[in-house]
Amino acid sequence: MGRNTVHDGRIFDLVRDDVDLGEAGIVTREYLDHPGAVAVVVLDGDERVLLLRQYRHPVRAEMWEIPAGLLDVDGEPAVEAAVRELAEEADLAAGRWDVLVDFATTPGASNEALRVFLARDVREVPHADRHTRTGEESEIVTRWVPLDEAVGRVLAGGLHNPSAVVGILAAAASRADGWTSLRPVEAPWPYRRGNLPA
Repeated sequence: MGRNTVHDGRIFDLVRDDVDLGEAGIVTREYLDHPGAVAVVVLDGDERVLLLRQYRHPVRAEMWEIPAGLLDVDGEPAVEAAVRELAEEADLAAGRWDVLVDFATTPGASNEALRVFLARDVREVPHADRHTRTGEESEIVTRWVPLDEAVGRVLAGGLHNPSAVVGILAAAASRADGWTSLRPVEAPWPYRRGNLPA
């Protein structure tokens, strides 16, 4: 029905919508209008997953994560954003890409949709082509961890980043089923912001 921007932010906005719920009436909801994001579970030939340690100011902590980034280029295919983030954050390229899992990060408070890709057949980006990292990214530390160990860290409470938790558990479940759950990179993604009804 109606929409107002309460706060125009650098990455996401706080918006207020009047929503017609039919018989339940009209309600007002405030939420973060977010461009969405991608994340990448990277597996090497030994089935080790790549983890990155990065400072996250809202929780005042360094967190172990998987490569990830915003969908902040209009019209950019999600897989291209994932390819870019993998190169920028980990100096890696991958020969095989699949969709692993999609999720809505906090659907009661934000429209942020996140697609997690599985990247395999990885190789290093040549030094001359590497991205110069700044800010929090300049302090990134990388570590390769066996997938089963990463699952154990999730279940023991040692990993808290949502894309890492969801992605690692999804990778373990898909591997157990012979990777039959993987989807092509152009698979439909109904909750991506541009695909939502007005």
